[in-house]
Amino acid sequence: MTAIADPTTPTTPFPSSPSSPSSPSSTSSATPTLRDHRIPADGLYEGHRILRRTPEGWEDRPYERFDVVPQASTIGAEIRGLDLSRPLTPALRDDLNRALLEWKVLFFRGQHLTSAAQRAFARNWGELETNPLLATGDAEDVARFDRSAVPTFENVWHTDVTFRERPALGAVLQLREVPAFGGDTMWADMAAAYDNLPQDVKDRIDGATAVHDFLPGFARFYSAERLAPFQEQFPPVEHPVVRRHPETGRRMLFVNTSFTTRIVGLEEAESDRLLRLLFQQAHVPEFQVRFRWQAGDIAFWDNRATQHYAVNDYGTQRRVAERVAIAGDRPY
Repeated sequence: MTAIADPTTPTTPFPSSPSSPSSPSSTSSATPTLRDHRIPADGLYEGHRILRRTPEGWEDRPYERFDVVPQASTIGAEIRGLDLSRPLTPALRDDLNRALLEWKVLFFRGQHLTSAAQRAFARNWGELETNPLLATGDAEDVARFDRSAVPTFENVWHTDVTFRERPALGAVLQLREVPAFGGDTMWADMAAAYDNLPQDVKDRIDGATAVHDFLPGFARFYSAERLAPFQEQFPPVEHPVVRRHPETGRRMLFVNTSFTTRIVGLEEAESDRLLRLLFQQAHVPEFQVRFRWQAGDIAFWDNRATQHYAVNDYGTQRRVAERVAIAGDRPY
């Protein structure tokens, strides 16, 4: 089968800092004079984006075992021609892993996997992890999201379980029931987010570490009585603000609104200001892909390289999803 090439995009970065007040450079009447102008610092700026799907020097090879249909410039591809209920050969697993590294999130339509088959597929990438803070499906390592039964974790950009010493490598999510409208999920490419930071911001965060804690993300939904018993099991941990991908070596922004609480070594106000800027990067549309679910669809994403956002716009309709998470390594 033939891979469908992704679109090519200019790679000129946007300015490293906003415009500063201007002053006339010449007294010549032919040179127009502009009034003082600026935009607030620490924001998102218009202009060119660096949109590199893969690391520099990456060999772009065709796929022969399935079709790859890009859904956005740097992130998100639909994989066609596979039945995930069937065991993967080593060669097929390697090809899918390459697609995951290149596209960060893979979509498979109409799979309708049993829970056992969903777990078996995920195990091709490692041991499965459990999360005692979440409702479960028919196995301990299947997290079930049903807003009609328990609170669900929507409407915030985040990376899963960064409050663990070893956050998840990835996740396999299947929608069991979908609303008639709404309920999409979005993913953001955090390598692109890092690439487009101003150089002075990169200089500040390269080598920095940040504290991650489960409480901010879960306290929105659960009582203190429910959360207190887990404080010893999940103490705050430190991770690099910029992590390197263990398979591609690419630098990626690794902070998120749900679990990152402060940057080590900075005063609270300075840390808050810098984190606000970094959190905003997931909101840039050019770094995103959006997926409209149908029942039985599968999304498989690289949790090391992405953030995601479940869109809570479906009102009182029912939406039921089940997720299997793959244990990861310690970020560096």
